[in-house]
Amino acid sequence: MDEHDDGVRHSQAESAAIVSNPDERARLEAANALKQAQLVQDMVMSGIERSPFKLRPSKVLDLNRCAIQGLDAYAGNWRPGDVEIGKSKHQPPGAHLVPELVEEMCDYVNDNWARRNSIHLASFVMWRLNWIHPFTDGNGRTSRAVSYLVLSVHAGAVFPGRQTIPEQVVANRKPYYDALESADAKFSESEGFPDDIVSGMEDLMSAMLAKQLKGAFDSATE
Repeated sequence: MDEHDDGVRHSQAESAAIVSNPDERARLEAANALKQAQLVQDMVMSGIERSPFKLRPSKVLDLNRCAIQGLDAYAGNWRPGDVEIGKSKHQPPGAHLVPELVEEMCDYVNDNWARRNSIHLASFVMWRLNWIHPFTDGNGRTSRAVSYLVLSVHAGAVFPGRQTIPEQVVANRKPYYDALESADAKFSESEGFPDDIVSGMEDLMSAMLAKQLKGAFDSATE
């Protein structure tokens, strides 16, 4: 939840920014987005081929580094201080808690790999990484990339389709924000992670995957 256009939640630590020129920043962001997409695909193929897959904090760091390399002084590193998210009620945890919380998120995915389905695990990562907000910038881009990685590896497929789930989120962020806030509310009212904590995100993820696959079908039949 960190991009810059109107109505979008933003949490970048300005002191960490390397590039201030908007045009140059946009150019680098676009180039990094392509590199990150390729890295996700490479990780998916490696994860499918080298079973069993384990989600590690190092993968999260690598995907953030790829997203904001050349844009932020802390690319590929946990944030060194606290952060606030504009247009959000959620206050992310203190910086000293970030490494432990990311490790906990990875453990949840790994421990539930055989018990929960692909949509649930990807939805959990999408929400939890945004909740932790572990970086000075690129949190939204990184959460979507890690979520898509988990979804694809768990399902054992590189999903076809013109408009991927991360691209659909960027195109229409409100349902994504609503799903994040729904999970935030459930988490604040409970101890631990209730089974339905990301039910709203699961519904959204399912619809977006269906749209992506329909796009592939439409392309094949045109």
